[in-house]
Amino acid sequence: MTNHQPRDPSARPPLVPLATLIGRELRGEKSERPSLRYGHAGLAKRGEDLFLIKPDCLRIPGNNSTAFSVFAIFDGHNGVSAAVFTKEHLLDHVMSAIPQGIGRDEWLQELPRALVAGFVKTDIDFQRKGEASGTTVTFVVIDGWTVTVASVGDSRCILDSQGGVVSLLTVDHRLEENVEERERVTASGGEVGRLNLCGGQEVGPLRCWPGGLCLSRSIGDTDVGEFIVPIPHVKQVKLSSAGGRLIIASDGIWDALSSEMAAKACRGLPAELAAKLVVKEALRTSGLKDDTTCLVVDIVPSDHSVSPPSPKKHQNKLRSLFLSLRSQNSAKHPNKLSSVGSVEELFEEGSAMLEERLGTNFPSKANSSPFRCAICQTDQAPNEGLSATTGSFFSSSPKSWEGPYLCTECRKKKDAMEGKRSSRSTAATAPR
Repeated sequence: MTNHQPRDPSARPPLVPLATLIGRELRGEKSERPSLRYGHAGLAKRGEDLFLIKPDCLRIPGNNSTAFSVFAIFDGHNGVSAAVFTKEHLLDHVMSAIPQGIGRDEWLQELPRALVAGFVKTDIDFQRKGEASGTTVTFVVIDGWTVTVASVGDSRCILDSQGGVVSLLTVDHRLEENVEERERVTASGGEVGRLNLCGGQEVGPLRCWPGGLCLSRSIGDTDVGEFIVPIPHVKQVKLSSAGGRLIIASDGIWDALSSEMAAKACRGLPAELAAKLVVKEALRTSGLKDDTTCLVVDIVPSDHSVSPPSPKKHQNKLRSLFLSLRSQNSAKHPNKLSSVGSVEELFEEGSAMLEERLGTNFPSKANSSPFRCAICQTDQAPNEGLSATTGSFFSSSPKSWEGPYLCTECRKKKDAMEGKRSSRSTAATAPR
């Protein structure tokens, strides 16, 4: 696992004028950026899958050299409202947590923490609505050759890079498959078990009770315990100039196809056709049992006129076997993936603890109050929140919070997610 090295806040360089930043961006980025080609396909059974394609985002309004793209899948359950709300607000919340007046390198370095803050802020805001639906999120930010993926739930993003090596950029948060998440949920006060029928017979996948949710992380689900957290797994990689293909899809695809099968089904095809072929292959394998949505994004050199090619047919048989075994091993151990081939891993973290995710050196915005909440970005009076020197009101542990300033509401959210209090209903509901 690769993490950014902590930086001394006092060593942060002085703010640079906007005109200078724009000049640097123009000089340094205009010839390096790849082209993106993308397509989507899907079929609805419940109508709870949503997707986001936003290729024209700008870090600095009016400056095209600061462009980045966002692609996302939102797989709702128990209704579509959480997916709709998250699609509409998540990006804004992530961007509000990025310090102003920073260059591209700093932006990419701060992005993983901003994604954590944005996911938690979106969950808090949705809880205020009092609706019971929830959603998985797989949120992909592409800036040049750098890909950053944040995810909760069991939607998935894979990377098919040159040579036919398939990398998993997300971690499935299904209780059935993730031992670490089962242990975290039970340690925080939740119960994990199968649906109990009359006579004591247990059926179906492992679920969290109350609520009966199969997932350990999501946005929404206000009728389930706070141990179902919105804190995403985040992975950031840098592709070589050869590029690669991303396949982002809901579990309607992954319940039918392995990562390798999905990549192989569409190699050498344009992105739009590739997405349709992946959906078609999933339906051919298992039928339409769930909403099925797929995004395919090709990241290719600007002068590249076709999609990433299939692996060469004359590839050495021993090398083919090695790549196959490597891919299978990665699928079995998604938390332990490292960089493969020409893909450089820059960052990966999946902890559900805000103290570990926000760190002790969370940057404050230029010219902002020192008591601006690191999650909701609202200014508070000094005695209304939690700083690095004040312990939690709800914690029985003598250990104080070592992270950035949190307002009262976000501090309560943090404590609830760690099992120190419960702010959601404990009434059991139908499994989903």
